[in-house]
Amino acid sequence: MYMSSLISATAIVYVEGNVSWAWGFGLCIAANLLGLAIFLSGNRFYRHVKPQGSPFTSLACVIVAAVRKRKVLHSSRSEDYYHGTKMVAATPTKTFKFLNRAALKVEGDVRPDGSLAKPWKLCTVQQVEDLKTLIRIFPLWSTGIFLSTPLAIQGSMVVLQALTMDRHIGPHFKIPAGSMIVFVFISTSIFLTLLDRFLLPIWQKLTRQFPTPLQRIGVGHVLNVLSMAVSALVEAKRLKTAESHHLQHQDGAIVPMSVWWLVPQLAIAGIAEAFHFPGQIALYYQEFPAPLKTTSTAMVALFIAVAYYLSTTLTDLLRGVTRWLPDNINEGRLDNVYWVLVVGGALNLSYFLVCAWLYKYKDVEMVVDDSSSSDNHVDHQHQQS
Repeated sequence: MYMSSLISATAIVYVEGNVSWAWGFGLCIAANLLGLAIFLSGNRFYRHVKPQGSPFTSLACVIVAAVRKRKVLHSSRSEDYYHGTKMVAATPTKTFKFLNRAALKVEGDVRPDGSLAKPWKLCTVQQVEDLKTLIRIFPLWSTGIFLSTPLAIQGSMVVLQALTMDRHIGPHFKIPAGSMIVFVFISTSIFLTLLDRFLLPIWQKLTRQFPTPLQRIGVGHVLNVLSMAVSALVEAKRLKTAESHHLQHQDGAIVPMSVWWLVPQLAIAGIAEAFHFPGQIALYYQEFPAPLKTTSTAMVALFIAVAYYLSTTLTDLLRGVTRWLPDNINEGRLDNVYWVLVVGGALNLSYFLVCAWLYKYKDVEMVVDDSSSSDNHVDHQHQQS
């Protein structure tokens, strides 16, 4: 994905800037048609599985059943709960106890043959636990929104900064401002390889355990804040250079400062993504209920989408209440915008640390509930790692 983004941020941007936008969009159309043709040609080799219904229906069923049985008293006996066709003798976990009523059997809920008489009034214990898993993981998911929002703002502002800086490489070539984001893709691609082949195996040898998804996401949070801080410092230097050359009031003036100053902040942002994006995907795929495994892989794309909307809203808000983002950024204080992102990122990091500290991995919880031995719990934690 990053390699294809790298091509679009270089080749396509170059064509749009030096040939024509029509040719740039034409190449995009051609790439989409080629991808569609490859997809359709491979479709006949795919093993199609007949849909078994939406997993979201069962989650809604839990909420409806729990509300309808809100006056029913709880029970500590496993036989009072509905387990479906599985012969499992277990009671629901004690977290979010209100939802346990959805699996509590009352007269008329089950037919003599064991089938459901009223599907929207009784759910299995597994369905209840699936919903609890999503509720427990939602706070961690929400931290991803505020992790991606600064990155979206940075990606837009870097283009504006690059337009006012020296972008020449040699006497004849000038880096397109829209291609600056390519340094994030390069950094992420390189560091993903280093992590997978060298750094993580070394970490595993030294600590005898593999970094957990939450640990990798946490490192990404820290690096993200560092990237915004570097962005603020570089922008402060750019503004000072513009002021020293009396360029702050000249619209479109080029500050005598190399665009390469923007590379470190983008490289750090790329390294951060190499940590937290794979960590996010691993966390959701590992923790989501089995019927929602395919949905789990879309959770990263979902919070990125929300973050881009939020970044636009935040940018418009800052433009409305401050003078930091005028049309001529040489007259503004873009460095203050980055410092706001640093503060927001630090608060989000604190929020993440609290959520991560309170969160218990799904499999670990099962061992704690079913086992009375602390040794078993420790052994399972090593296996989970």
